[in-house]
Amino acid sequence: MRKIILSATFIALAGLATVKASEVKNPIRVAVQQDSTTKQDSTTRTPVEIKDLPEPVQKTLQTEPVKAWTPTDAFLVTNADKTQYYLVNVKKEQETGSLKIDKDGKIVQ
Repeated sequence: MRKIILSATFIALAGLATVKASEVKNPIRVAVQQDSTTKQDSTTRTPVEIKDLPEPVQKTLQTEPVKAWTPTDAFLVTNADKTQYYLVNVKKEQETGSLKIDKDGKIVQ
């Protein structure tokens, strides 16, 4: 009887440890667009050097939590309705993504 109770306790504790080990926490959210290679007919992309981005856009890239990401390349995207934003591809370790930032440095969703 003692062995059965001990075994049941061990299995219960192992189950709890497994549940805790699989818990994922991600407190910081960065607005990223995963598929930045898609090009629509109504938009045009013009490559821009990271160093040539407007000052407000560069300041946004230096703010929390965006500064944890490293910019790899950037494009000036012009939509059919003549609105523009900067698409900045970013990388953080193995993760990649894209940020849409308007000329005033505001992140566009």
